[in-house]
Amino acid sequence: MSRRNYTTELGCIADADLSDLGAGKEGWLVNNPNILVSLDTHSLALANRSLILILNWSQSINGRPDPGSNRTVKILPELSPIDSEYVSAVEWLVFDDDIRVLAVGTSCGYLMIFSIHGRLIHRQIVSPGKILKLRVRGIKQDLTQDTSSEEVCVVMPGVVARFEGTDIKDLLHRWFRDTQSQFWDQGFNDMTLEGSRQTAASLPYQIWNVSKYGSCSDTAITGVMPPPLMEIQSGQRYYCAVTVGDDAVISAFRLSVDKNRSIVGAILSKVVPATFSTIASFTKLIWRSDQNNTKKPEPRSQPFAQASPLTCLKDYPRKGEKLTLSPSGSLAAITDSLGRILLLDTKALVVVRLWKGYREASCLFVEMLARKDKSASHPAFTEHSKSDYSLCLAIHAPRKGIVEVFFSWMPLSRLISPFHVV
Repeated sequence: MSRRNYTTELGCIADADLSDLGAGKEGWLVNNPNILVSLDTHSLALANRSLILILNWSQSINGRPDPGSNRTVKILPELSPIDSEYVSAVEWLVFDDDIRVLAVGTSCGYLMIFSIHGRLIHRQIVSPGKILKLRVRGIKQDLTQDTSSEEVCVVMPGVVARFEGTDIKDLLHRWFRDTQSQFWDQGFNDMTLEGSRQTAASLPYQIWNVSKYGSCSDTAITGVMPPPLMEIQSGQRYYCAVTVGDDAVISAFRLSVDKNRSIVGAILSKVVPATFSTIASFTKLIWRSDQNNTKKPEPRSQPFAQASPLTCLKDYPRKGEKLTLSPSGSLAAITDSLGRILLLDTKALVVVRLWKGYREASCLFVEMLARKDKSASHPAFTEHSKSDYSLCLAIHAPRKGIVEVFFSWMPLSRLISPFHVV
C-alpha cells in the first residue's frame, strides 16, 4: 500500500459558469445556507432551492485534472409550486465505480435520482416532510479509493428511512440497460432528456419514527445490533439509530426490520385498513360517488416499522446540533449548542470523550498515518499497510480559526497537531 498524500487535486471549476447560483457576490457560497454541496472524485454537485449544477471533470494522461474537458450539466427538477417544494439535500451514490448518480431530497419528502447527464431516473415519496440529509455508507468510502455503497439513509425531522444499496443498484442497472437499448433504437441524436423515462417501480425501504424524545435535528443508523434479551431467536435483523435534537441531546433506538414483530403493530396493520375500507365503502354507498372518477391517486408512504427506545441524554438547555458518523459506524461525534463535542461509542452507547469550547464546530473522521517508525528507518522504500493508519477526528473551530486532529483511540484521543485556517 503506497503512502497517501495529504492533498489530491481532483478538478478545477474556475472556468465554470456559476452565475445561476449567485457566483460573484460576496459570501455567495460560504454564508449562504441555501447552497448545497456534494463532492465526488469525478464530479461536484451544487444546488440551491430550485436548481442543480453538476460539474464533471476528467483526468489527463499525467493523472492531473484536465480543465479543457470539464462539462457542466444544469438540472431543473420538477417541484410542486402549490406546496412550495424545494431541494433540501443532495448526495452522490457510487456503485462499483461504473455507476455514479446523484440523489436529491426535497422539502416534501420526495427522493429523486438523476444521472450525471441530468436525466431523471427515479422519483419516489419517502414520507411527508422535509428531507434534512442523505447519508451514504459503504465499505471504503473516501476520496482516495472508489467505493461501493451499502445503504442509503434518508433523514427527516423525527423520521429515518433506510434503502438497501443492492436494491438501488439493481434499479439503476435496469434503467441503464433500457436506456442503452433505446439509444440503439433511436440513435443518440434523437434522444433527449425526456426520451428516457424514469422507472415506474418503487424502491423497497424501511422507515421508523424516532421522535419519542422530541424533535430530531439529525439521525444516523450506526449498524446492526443484537436483538432484545427476551426476543425469540429468529432471522430478524435489528439496527441501532442515534439521534440528536433540542429536547434530548442524544437518544438511541433499536430499529426492527419487521414491523409485525410488535403485537400492537400487527393488530393495527390488520384492523386499521379494514376499518377505513369499510368506512369508504359505506360513504360511497350513501353519497353515490362517481365511480368513473379518473383522478390520479396521491402517492402514499409506507407505515412505520417498530422503533424501541434504548436510552437518552437530556441536559437542558443543551441541544444537539450535528452528528458525524465514522466509516465503520462504531463512533459518532456530536456537537451541541453549548460549544461541546461528544465522542460517542455507538456499540456501548457511552460518551467516551468530551471537548469544550468549540462553538459552531464541524467534525470529520479521517485516516492518518500512525506508525512513523517505518518512514524514519527506510524513507526511500516505505510501503504502509492498513494497520499503519489510525482513525482520527478532525475538528474545525471557525471561531478559533484552526483545525485540530485527534487520535480516536479510546481512551487516549490525544491531539496530533493543530492547523491554522483562514
